[in-house]
Amino acid sequence: MVVGDIATGTDVLVIGAGPGGYVAAIRAAQLDLDVTLVEKDAYGGTCLNHGCIPSKALVSATDVAHEAREAEHMGVHADPAIDMAGMTAWKDGVVDQLTTGVERLCKGNGVNLVDGTAEFADENTARVAHGGEGQGSESIEFEHAVVATGSRPVELPALPFDGDLILSSRHALALESVPDELLVVGAGYIGMELATVFAKAGSDVTVVEALDQALPGYEADVTRVVTQRAKSLGVDFHFEEAAADWEEREEGLTVVTEGEDGTVSEYEATKALVAVGREPVTDTVDLDAAGVETDENGFVPTDDRARTNVDHVFAVGDVAGEPMLAHEGMKAGEVAAEVIAGEPAALDQQAIPAAVFTDPEIGTVGLTESEAEDAGFSPVVGELPLRASGRALTHDDTDGFVRIVADETDGFVLGAQIVSPEASELIAEVGLAIEMGATLEDLVATVHTHPTLSEAVMEAAANAMGQAIHTLNR
Repeated sequence: MVVGDIATGTDVLVIGAGPGGYVAAIRAAQLDLDVTLVEKDAYGGTCLNHGCIPSKALVSATDVAHEAREAEHMGVHADPAIDMAGMTAWKDGVVDQLTTGVERLCKGNGVNLVDGTAEFADENTARVAHGGEGQGSESIEFEHAVVATGSRPVELPALPFDGDLILSSRHALALESVPDELLVVGAGYIGMELATVFAKAGSDVTVVEALDQALPGYEADVTRVVTQRAKSLGVDFHFEEAAADWEEREEGLTVVTEGEDGTVSEYEATKALVAVGREPVTDTVDLDAAGVETDENGFVPTDDRARTNVDHVFAVGDVAGEPMLAHEGMKAGEVAAEVIAGEPAALDQQAIPAAVFTDPEIGTVGLTESEAEDAGFSPVVGELPLRASGRALTHDDTDGFVRIVADETDGFVLGAQIVSPEASELIAEVGLAIEMGATLEDLVATVHTHPTLSEAVMEAAANAMGQAIHTLNR
């Protein structure tokens, strides 16, 4: 690749090296296409650097401390101290290992890597501005392009991020000391995960949410288990309150909220974390120059082959909208590359799982019972409470359940909702069942290792058939 003011060419230009982008680049290179991947910040994108990986590292680390601290009734006596700076340093090492690995994988597969910010000049040309003084820019002509510019935290006008008192999730994941008092604005999955992390690390955590429950979009009995566990950790919840203003005080800040009825409340904290959603990053790429359309929220609509309204321009990952999940972006990246290479490929959104890494975890895939009814199915539901699981008892963690939804007529598995330790792992079995068209009988006939949490999936399926052994059938 020639750097400078000379136009160069490539079969596939990928803009953004997050999960969707780097996967698209690697897969396209594997299919013998000439691929150029442009990244302006760090390989791995938000997920590896400031989201999925660092947050889960802190989830794991604080779980270790919390479990040891709470294990006296199991005969374990410990009072671990948390060194937040040391924990953050360990987390950074995990991140560095993965991001370095992504760069090596791209190079090893023959992807041309370019550091800089790419924006479209027209529907077949992009201009790349290189970072640093005197680095210049270059033009890249392409036959196909994949937009994978990701998303960033939504900033509230009333509480703009300053990285000191008012934090985004990115700022919170880089803290080197535990705030005495943390106010979390927003009870979505990011807010709930980080509220749990800092509560276990020793913060007094308060959560304010504009809606009437945590984790909007999940069924009430799913969120109830997680909310109750968070309360047991000392998290204080205030629903139907929106952050309206703030002011600095001597040792932190005071955040003012307004209720739906006009009630005004004030909350003092050392720091405030604002986690009210994410918005697409499209302002750096000049989509208009390529003729690519966005919706009213700035996301890039795509079809089931990841194509935008411009046939040779694709969009994958968060920039393409919900579901804003790294694994969905990865799959979309593969599909985009294969479609570009002339391969038959498409996305099957029905079988894409989601997970929330709270305590306990939440794993979902496919349809809920009400969604199945709305889709015209006659759903049958099976459930196993974790208190009936021997492995959950030996985990000392029995809050939650495994629920399987199937079509009563033919037994085909339609979905699952799991609230459990390792729900993010357990949900994969049901995702596979949906993808391959498996039935309840298939799940029940599959011998599961004992004692394991995965047995709960089998028992929930058996419960839907009226054949459960370890719980009463409905």
